[in-house]
Amino acid sequence: MTTLRRRHFSAALAALAVPWVAGFGPGLSAARAQDSTLPVPDSLPEVAAAAALLGEPLVLLISLAGCPYCELVRRHYLLPARAGGLPAWQINMRDRQRVLTGFDGQASHAAEQIARWKIRLAPTVLFLNAKGEEVAERLRGIASVDFYGAYLDERLATARSKIKP
Repeated sequence: MTTLRRRHFSAALAALAVPWVAGFGPGLSAARAQDSTLPVPDSLPEVAAAAALLGEPLVLLISLAGCPYCELVRRHYLLPARAGGLPAWQINMRDRQRVLTGFDGQASHAAEQIARWKIRLAPTVLFLNAKGEEVAERLRGIASVDFYGAYLDERLATARSKIKP
């Protein structure tokens, strides 16, 4: 990540996190009151199969509404990557309303699927093949703002190498 992009990302992180950490919650920051969105899948096998046809892994962001770190991952990494053709989707950890078909073919909801994956931290980014198998290490949280882009690129390269015929 270039130094300029790193500074921009660090400033964005600070702008999102300060009201949250101060106990004001994300709703009081007028500039960031609305989360950006990635599409939410109805069927994991369908979106994974579509990703496989593109020769890409399914990239799935596990997020929470109002989470400033989830918003940073979405806005600065996954939305631009999706605009470039990466099949990136998101699932809200607490969603118990929307029906989601899992890789086992069973309909449930997002919260149940996330519990099966044993995910307890948002943001978590998964890299899945057409069978729903993880083909790169999960990217959990934001351990280092300076290196997040590099971690994401590394995981994508690993995932791509494992799905190529």
